Amino acid sequence: AELLEKQLGWQTVFAQDEEDFGPDSLLGRSNDTEVVLNREVLAALKRLNPGLPPAVYGQALAQVQQDDITKTLVALNQEKYTLLREGVPVKYRSTDPSGASRLVDKRLRLIDFDCAGNNRFQDVRELWVRGRLWLRRPDVIGYVNGLPLVFIELKRFEAHIDSAYKKNYSDYLDTIPQLFHWNALVVIS
Repeated sequence: AELLEKQLGWQTVFAQDEEDFGPDSLLGRSNDTEVVLNREVLAALKRLNPGLPPAVYGQALAQVQQDDITKTLVALNQEKYTLLREGVPVKYRSTDPSGASRLVDKRLRLIDFDCAGNNRFQDVRELWVRGRLWLRRPDVIGYVNGLPLVFIELKRFEAHIDSAYKKNYSDYLDTIPQLFHWNALVVIS
């Protein structure tokens, strides 16, 4: 967390026992099953795609939040990766200066890949996440514009690295799979 904050400029948030829920809470989550930080995603959608009707941002956020329990984790991750790279497809009606209405198809950016300074980077330590049956607390989750793209599991120097993989990462894949829908990088150290 110190490296991410001091060398890379990420905002560090310590969430264990510090988080409450609601729109004005520490992370803006409504409950502990949420892993996407909706408040941050909505702010990024507005910042990176300015001047659109409010309903368009809501339409894009709904697609970001969408979960399909019939899909495998790999299929969901691929779907989210496509939204990340290509943008979130939205449709809305626009009126031109002559008063004519037309249907607009647009893709909204979730991340500015050209200018990193337009994005918000957060590392959240010790965030409680509830799956269908279990409550888990990963060491560090790296967020970019509210999307959990980086998973970091750390062990003490005397612990064998296999334990981070076998006891933590593998368990999290089974018990809190929603954390890995957007995941782009896993770090085990």
